Amino acid sequence: MAGSEHAETVHGASVRTASAALTGALDAIGAGAYVVDEQGRIIAVNAHAEHLLARPAEEILGHDAHDLLHRGPQGEPLPRTQCAMRQAFHAGHTAQADEDYFARADGSLLHISWLITPYDIGDRQVGTLVVFHTPEHPLEAGPRPEPMAQHLSELQRLALLAETTAQLTSTLDVDEALQRLVSLVVPRLADWAVVDLITERDEVWRAVVVHADGDTLVPHEDLQGPMPPIPEESPMPLSRALRGVASTLAGPKTYQGTPDSGIAVEQRRLFDATGMHSAAIAPIRSTREVLGALTLGRADNPTDFTPADLPLIEDIARRAGLALDNARLYQRQRKVAETMQNHLLPQMPGVPGLQMTVRYVPAPHASQVGGDWYDAFPLSDASTALAIGDVVGHDLEAAAGMAQVRNMLRAYAWSQKEPPSRIVERLDEAIQHITDVTMATMIFARVEAADNGHWKLSWTNAGHPPPLLISRDGLADYLTDGHGILLGTQTGISRPDATALLPPGSTLVLYTDGLIEAPGHTLDTGLNQLRQHAAALAHRPLASFTDQLLRRVRPAGNDDDVALLALRVPKV
Repeated sequence: MAGSEHAETVHGASVRTASAALTGALDAIGAGAYVVDEQGRIIAVNAHAEHLLARPAEEILGHDAHDLLHRGPQGEPLPRTQCAMRQAFHAGHTAQADEDYFARADGSLLHISWLITPYDIGDRQVGTLVVFHTPEHPLEAGPRPEPMAQHLSELQRLALLAETTAQLTSTLDVDEALQRLVSLVVPRLADWAVVDLITERDEVWRAVVVHADGDTLVPHEDLQGPMPPIPEESPMPLSRALRGVASTLAGPKTYQGTPDSGIAVEQRRLFDATGMHSAAIAPIRSTREVLGALTLGRADNPTDFTPADLPLIEDIARRAGLALDNARLYQRQRKVAETMQNHLLPQMPGVPGLQMTVRYVPAPHASQVGGDWYDAFPLSDASTALAIGDVVGHDLEAAAGMAQVRNMLRAYAWSQKEPPSRIVERLDEAIQHITDVTMATMIFARVEAADNGHWKLSWTNAGHPPPLLISRDGLADYLTDGHGILLGTQTGISRPDATALLPPGSTLVLYTDGLIEAPGHTLDTGLNQLRQHAAALAHRPLASFTDQLLRRVRPAGNDDDVALLALRVPKV
């Protein structure tokens, strides 16, 4: 019973998470809509569906859609074998019907028309979208335009817009967003798609030219590349779209006259090369600026675009604009963050007789910087300081805190000729009063040459994963001595010191918890895996050892940043 309750709790949490992510896209549909997972359970529903079904979302989410809603003409339960929607769901293809029945909360029947289609719900999972309406509750989409050449029904049009929103808003990569945009409209609406983007320096770049060869999308890189500047007053369709003026139709004759700009010359070349006889061109806008233009063209399809087709294309371009703007903002922030990270994390000093290498892997879903850090620097007594640590968080604030801690540690270590424990005690006391860092872990060590080819390591550990020492013969042991509480606890407890000899040819590994922690696994599992792979790689050159260790040990799907410092003592 306890296991069943746990499963229901986990499923309920996943339903709430999926629902929150999908509801925004569904609410843009002017009809009832819901999304089911691979088991047919409802994971998201829009407000219009709640109204039509007279049920709040809480009474819909998590239920099997067929059992909850599907009924026969007399209100009787509908066998799954007789349900056309259920058959389309299992087949994984798009289908629609003009006459069917859903059960409302009060037991009455709702006469509906519906469309069902596969739907990307993120995290590489495919769900199913159901859009429905009733004669008594017509679609809220304004006047119905005349059908497009592909005969999109109103339900199909709304489903396409919902799919566009879901597909484009689930990525923060510009190139990926463009690929998704093209796959949504070609060959469904056109057999050519062209995307022109305005760069941050107000230059125009023809980023995408794609043609549909059956179900295969074929890029034409020879037609892509830089474009002439946008003319300020040209009445030509693409020039107007790139200024954000209006959507319009175009054809080969549009650009056959004397060109008024370099863009007009390029457009004539495009029509000649593609054989398009009809095109619809719409601006791609964000809420702040014009980002480019979307051109859909028909060459193989004999039917011309008409003015009635423009509203749908404008809606698609508008959604593309919002997604591209978000992706650009994210990439701009990431670039700034990467530059900041490069300045914050130091280069390794050259230490005669020692090899050192470092690696830093940012958190995949943050701003590409984090609180993990490493450092190595010479001390005034000719020994070398080593440090690795983790300030809580993986965003710009954590990175700023990390920089404060690292710089203060350098100052104390250089000026105070004291054991590592006393240096860290001073640091702990200081960060509580003059930084915003609330909690952090670290190892601070000093390494110096000893006798007979050995090197001496002295260290203290403030709540950090223990160092790993691997002999040249592949014997790997964790250095668990010298372990104390993490920084920021304000306990005032004295910190321990520890020492160890590093034999000739041995390798010392300092690392942060992102290398060994994985959801659903214990810390011991990660530590054992690190020890096993480090021992197996002990014979590799240090750079290869470090790269392979990261590749083999870092958990798949890890959402934390990782810092790793490896030091190797020379062979005698």
